[in-house]
Amino acid sequence: MRKLIYATAAAGLVFIAAPAPAHADAKTKDGKVGLSVYGKGLRVDSVGAHIDGHGTGVRARLITYTPQGYRSELTGWKDATPISAALTKMSMVSWKWTGGKKFPHNTKLCVEFNHAQGEPCARIHR
Repeated sequence: MRKLIYATAAAGLVFIAAPAPAHADAKTKDGKVGLSVYGKGLRVDSVGAHIDGHGTGVRARLITYTPQGYRSELTGWKDATPISAALTKMSMVSWKWTGGKKFPHNTKLCVEFNHAQGEPCARIHR
């Protein structure tokens, strides 16, 4: 019981310490995969993604779709870290750009995991 209380308190602190949301922030989910984008306007400061459950060899990468519909890989594959909090098990990965990364208006920023279906996307807009 004590472990459950500590794990719940730790998980609560993670959400409290998160940066205050800007107007361009987005959170989306597609099946077992979730995506969180933090930034303001057309500038993205950081991106976080998670997949429900643990697994071996779980990796993720960021994909962009231009307003014209062209697909490109923004990042290479990055290993996900398994996280456990109480009864929740997930694998998480994040990217952070110093000074932010600018995108054209209406660009879709998506995440792709190698062990899951689903590709949640956030639209970058003014």
